[in-house]
Amino acid sequence: MDNDIEFTSDLYRGTAAYYDRYRLPYPDAMIADLIGRAAPSGRGRLLDLACGTGQLAFPLAPWFAGVWAVDSEPDMIDMVRAKAAAAGPGGARIQAAALKAEELRAEPGSFELIVIGNAFHRLKREQVARRAYDWLPPGCCLALCWSFMPWNGLQEWQGAFDALLRRWKTALDAGSRIPARLDQARRELPDAELLFEYGLEMVGRYEFTAEHSWTMSDLAGLIRSTSFLPPSVLAEHGAAFDADLAAALGPYAVDGRLAETVQFAYELARRRG
Repeated sequence: MDNDIEFTSDLYRGTAAYYDRYRLPYPDAMIADLIGRAAPSGRGRLLDLACGTGQLAFPLAPWFAGVWAVDSEPDMIDMVRAKAAAAGPGGARIQAAALKAEELRAEPGSFELIVIGNAFHRLKREQVARRAYDWLPPGCCLALCWSFMPWNGLQEWQGAFDALLRRWKTALDAGSRIPARLDQARRELPDAELLFEYGLEMVGRYEFTAEHSWTMSDLAGLIRSTSFLPPSVLAEHGAAFDADLAAALGPYAVDGRLAETVQFAYELARRRG
């Protein structure tokens, strides 16, 4: 089990502005597909757990009477609140709270849909699954949403990017920020099996793509949105990192840009009756 796995506190401290600007949005086609399969009534409530700066909460909000957005990082929640306020009275009705997902309290049957973006592996999965079962009425859904980063791709420049990041994580001793047993725990009990044990049956996995081209500045900003090389870790090494990034990836760029087909996916689980 992974209830004993602990992440370093404040993993994303100082990243909110970078996260909001440089993390790519989920494709409109994915949002529409999720809504079509989850089929919210329009009168219910959405819960976005580990919400970041609202990459799921805001595009999904029009299909719900209210949205709860929860993240353990206060900077992220401040950004969500600022964006909701900037949208004015006609914008999304979002209640945001700086809480760990495992600390949230809600009445049974409170939410028509729960979404978790790029974060289920960072949560106490058993606790969250147990509570999700209680929070969802029978037949309603939990969606695990994923977007894949450019250093995970198969192009030559993406391999060079991955190698660069490995060097810097080693140099700055950033590897310890991610628990060593994380991957092992998920291999021993995959997400789908864990959810099934707690009454949430996997409906399917749905994949989407979007074309995108990155500038060096974009990639430097994206890295500062991560948990492993955020501004607090790069610190005074930021300029040297940016120079190394440009030197490593510049030879692959065309007109200063690096193109990729970005992969997105979501896994939909439905609460059994």
